[in-house]
Amino acid sequence: MRGHVWLVCASAPVLTACAGPQSALAPAGLEATWVAQLFWVMLIGAGLIWTLVIGFAIYVTRLNPQAHSEKAARRLIVWGGVVFPVTVLSALLIYGLALMPSLRAPGDGLRIEVSGEQWWWRVNYSPPRRAAPVTSANEIRLPVGQRSEIILTSPDVIHSFWIPSLAGKVDMIPGRTTRLVLEPTRTGVFRGQCAEYCGTSHALMAFSVVVMPRDEFAQWLEKEARPAAMPRAPRIQKGRNLFLATGCGACHTVRGTRAKGVIGPDLTHVGSRRTIGAGTLANNTNNMVRFIAETQRIKPGVRMPSFGMLPDKDIDAIAAYLDSLE
Repeated sequence: MRGHVWLVCASAPVLTACAGPQSALAPAGLEATWVAQLFWVMLIGAGLIWTLVIGFAIYVTRLNPQAHSEKAARRLIVWGGVVFPVTVLSALLIYGLALMPSLRAPGDGLRIEVSGEQWWWRVNYSPPRRAAPVTSANEIRLPVGQRSEIILTSPDVIHSFWIPSLAGKVDMIPGRTTRLVLEPTRTGVFRGQCAEYCGTSHALMAFSVVVMPRDEFAQWLEKEARPAAMPRAPRIQKGRNLFLATGCGACHTVRGTRAKGVIGPDLTHVGSRRTIGAGTLANNTNNMVRFIAETQRIKPGVRMPSFGMLPDKDIDAIAAYLDSLE
């Protein structure tokens, strides 16, 4: 009985890792489904080879330990050590290679350019029949049931773009352009992550992927393309003025204002995103205040300095303004 308890306790972490918004074994996209199927097929193939090898080892050491003839030994080596492994491994190789053309099939309209930067994500949507791209950051939204082409670049170091529930990982290499095609099969919110160590805040370089019905995605994209709304409440107006006066616009863009910086993320609709700091904190006013005041402590190494030198009431006003940008 005690052994069973230990077995359950030992397997619990493994079993809990098989589900959730960042699990490759809980696919929510066509490509992830193929990758998961490939994993299970490879696992079965590896299990067959392992079973055969261990079975032979048990047979010759436990069940029939006496000396064997040279002919039997030769037959065992040829069929068990050569023919069977080569057949199984060749079948697995052919199966895996056959998936590659489907995984790289072109998208059907929506093109999203993602640049991995230390340590956040620059995102540009280029749907058909739209003259200018729609800029966002640190969050990706996709229409369900549509193949979207993701163009991946990096201006600094190697990053790796990975949304386990939707597709396999692809490296983002400075000086090169790589691509990935995603076709989500169900709506929901999934987690992406940089899967290549890229510096101090690598572990804090995540992003949310929101898969939406097509009509809702079209409405969201139309809204995302608009400039920021003019604030009406006095406190929000004060926050806007402080945002511009303290130099935030030198690094960040808020369309519809004179803030046109491109060093940091576009903040035009930052209030509608699920997280701030590329998945570092949940997006709410209190966390926005913390991130503005303690940037370097919360996310070490980023270019943005901490603005804790500002009066608390000014930081509160700036946070309220950013929270209003939906």
